[in-house]
Amino acid sequence: MERKYEVMFILRPDVIGEEADKLIAGFEATINKGNGKLVSSEKLGNRKLAYTVRKFNEGNYNLLTVEADGSLVAELERRLRVTEPVIKFITVRMDEEEKRINKIKKLRSTKIKQSTVNAQAAQANAAAAASQAAASQPVAPQRSVERPAETAAAPEAIA
Repeated sequence: MERKYEVMFILRPDVIGEEADKLIAGFEATINKGNGKLVSSEKLGNRKLAYTVRKFNEGNYNLLTVEADGSLVAELERRLRVTEPVIKFITVRMDEEEKRINKIKKLRSTKIKQSTVNAQAAQANAAAAASQAAASQPVAPQRSVERPAETAAAPEAIA
């Protein structure tokens, strides 16, 4: 059963370009002989390591994307382990990772975003509070201001 894998390996920093190309070509030949498919091969260049590995602080990073079955990947890992210029490697099964990512995306698309729900609830609460505040304020009875005729006629009598 063909599965997709990413194999990242770090070569010693003192390995020159031609020698690195030969090593990578050898790993690619192993993949092709084992009826695997090399999807891509990337040279990521020299980078500083997070911690010292076999007395090296830098390494030459390389990434191979492979479609193969488990026995071929085991053989590739064995070759990486016994190749002296390789100081570190890791193999990640990507089809499982892609399944997990697709599952999460599907789950997220079916759910309503909590921020949207919170915003709608806040708007509804604000509208309800405004209408409740308007309804609960006492309505003052309207008074008509009428002055008696004598008061209106003689303003100095009041003062």
